[in-house]
Amino acid sequence: MSTTLDETDRTFLREAIAVSQRALLNEGNTPFRAIIVVGGEVVGEGTSRVVELNDPTAHAEVMALRDAGTKLGRHLMEDAVMYCSSEPCPMCLTACYWARLPRLVFGATAHDVATMGFEDLQLYRELALPLERRSLREDPADDPLRAEAVACLRAWADRVAGGVTPKY
Repeated sequence: MSTTLDETDRTFLREAIAVSQRALLNEGNTPFRAIIVVGGEVVGEGTSRVVELNDPTAHAEVMALRDAGTKLGRHLMEDAVMYCSSEPCPMCLTACYWARLPRLVFGATAHDVATMGFEDLQLYRELALPLERRSLREDPADDPLRAEAVACLRAWADRVAGGVTPKY
């Protein structure tokens, strides 16, 4: 894979990697770090705090998005770049898509992370399976309860200025 990183990218990625290395000094922390940059300035930072907070969603990338959202007063990051010490797991990658990040730069790959015992690649494979083959049992509601849930969504969509565009 060829790289298109410039010196700015390399600087911010080195910063993310350096801070992830410091996690090794704190017992129980995993060595993951993410930063979000807008216009050359760091606007969000996050390290993995899963163990510390007993929160399976407290990954570095999610924490960086939360920090940037708070500092910027918005949830969409269409003008930002995220720099991560490692390729994001499926949850974090999806969070980046939800935030509409246009670009993500990472150090270690998902394969590198898997060789160190993290489940990222397994989770990517799991999500590609049909519902009935996944290890997590996912039970859709019956029609009456689905209709109630859809009615709530419809009430929200009806209040959105300019309407909503279906995304099939």
